[in-house]
Amino acid sequence: MRAEILHLPGRGRARRPPDADAPRGLASGGQGGPDAAPAAWYDAIVSLPREYNAAVDLIDRNLARGLGDKVAYVDAFGPVTYAGLAERVDRAGDLLRGLGVQIEQRVLLALLDTVDFVAVFLGAIKIGAVPVPVNTLLPPADYEHLLRDSRARVLVVSDALLPKLREAAARSPWLTATVVADSPEGGPDDGHPRLRALLERAAPAVEAAATGPDDAAFWLYSSGSTGRPKAAVHLHAHLRRTAELYAGAVLGLREDDVVLSAAKLFFAYGLGNALTFPLAFGATAVLLAERPTPAAVFRALQQRACTVFCGVPTLFAAMLADAAHAEVRLPALRVSTSAGEALPRHVGERWRARFGSDILDGIGSTEMLHIFLSNRPGDVRYGTTGLPVPGYALRLVDDAGAPLEGAAEGALWVSGPTAAAGYFHDRERSLQTFHGPWTRTGDRYARDAEGYYTYRGRADDMLKVGGIWVSPFEVESALAAHPAVLEAAVVGHADADDLVKPKAFVVARDPAAAGPALAGELQRFVKDRLAPYKYPRWIEFVAELPKTATGKIQRFRLR
Repeated sequence: MRAEILHLPGRGRARRPPDADAPRGLASGGQGGPDAAPAAWYDAIVSLPREYNAAVDLIDRNLARGLGDKVAYVDAFGPVTYAGLAERVDRAGDLLRGLGVQIEQRVLLALLDTVDFVAVFLGAIKIGAVPVPVNTLLPPADYEHLLRDSRARVLVVSDALLPKLREAAARSPWLTATVVADSPEGGPDDGHPRLRALLERAAPAVEAAATGPDDAAFWLYSSGSTGRPKAAVHLHAHLRRTAELYAGAVLGLREDDVVLSAAKLFFAYGLGNALTFPLAFGATAVLLAERPTPAAVFRALQQRACTVFCGVPTLFAAMLADAAHAEVRLPALRVSTSAGEALPRHVGERWRARFGSDILDGIGSTEMLHIFLSNRPGDVRYGTTGLPVPGYALRLVDDAGAPLEGAAEGALWVSGPTAAAGYFHDRERSLQTFHGPWTRTGDRYARDAEGYYTYRGRADDMLKVGGIWVSPFEVESALAAHPAVLEAAVVGHADADDLVKPKAFVVARDPAAAGPALAGELQRFVKDRLAPYKYPRWIEFVAELPKTATGKIQRFRLR
């Protein structure tokens, strides 16, 4: 069941694999033909056998390399070695089987970031079940929808979250058991069985299900930045391939790395950062169960001497603005990653100037599982999202869906080996998103003559002002460059003539300064930096912007 693997260099740009059968455009991350997919490239990287189980691969590889005594995770309860993790995964699989969970049945995970999440997630996959991690910050009504939509048979929930899920669980027609996990702050259990006690009674070894690379392994619900979440179905092969193509070929993850991800495990970005990638390369991951405030993140980065930090633009900006930690330096940090939304140029440049290491801005999606377009170590161009990740092909298309060649601007489509099989029982939206080997991202990008991509906003967020496209992100970046602005989001708003113009929602660094005078100053500031028609006609000051748990601004709520 072990996969054969071609290991890539640890740093810098990925080398071209010896298999050069793929079209040159694909092997180098180019556009490729209309129906091309970079299959030859990724098959050279990871050749998976017909019988393959992702959990077995990620766990057993480290034991075979003699890493059993090495620390795999550090969470709020302490360190866990690779050998200890392997046993926990098996015990979790055995207890789920004992609860009647069968192959392909769903297990809903409403868990904070602790080793329990990793154990249950991989334990479910090992027995052929399908774990479904969900956002831990949702209101109760959303959990009821997710339990019904997923038809989960078992719910595993952190005790701190149980009050929000109690009634939803009681109303779920599919749920047969609720298991409560300990959280650092503690919480009620209502007499439900406790995960820790069940693990202690479960068998320390469990037989893996005879799954294959194309079997469903887990679901991830979209973050909800554009509306109601939908379940993207991911396969056993996808975890390993994101690890090799991004963490190995781009990030250069190593066995001696210590990784901290501010993005939570239920999010596709965080799942790769803190679960798939460290396990694939034998590294150590630090898990934060608490909210990733600048104080909490700085503390973890310093105490654990983290070498890799995975954040989001909002957090990077907040850390740089945090006066209480203005003197903090991070000498162990060698690289950071950013996703979720485009990283403003000034944030990246200020981070590098202060900490002496770069942020690799990239873009991924729930549908593609992780980052497919990114800057690289030694080749960082702040203000751009860099070049395609090896193994992925990108294309820009016009409004009619026709591919655009050369330097151009259009809607971004991606083809690669980690695209979801589709959305669970949502054929209409599956057909709107997945087009043969291509996945429609919903983002607009500009590509320059050298092949570097620059974010131009969501396709559904783009504004046409006076017949000309305006990127909300471009206006937001201009506003964010003003020293009085902490955050900004721009949406379309109709004027008295029912014509759409940009409207800005701004979080001021000093709330006392928010008012007409500052609004006028910001409008003039943007006019001086962008074409006049792009400036926000209205500025509304707010205490905070609505966001998903992963830091994405929910512009649909502002609209």
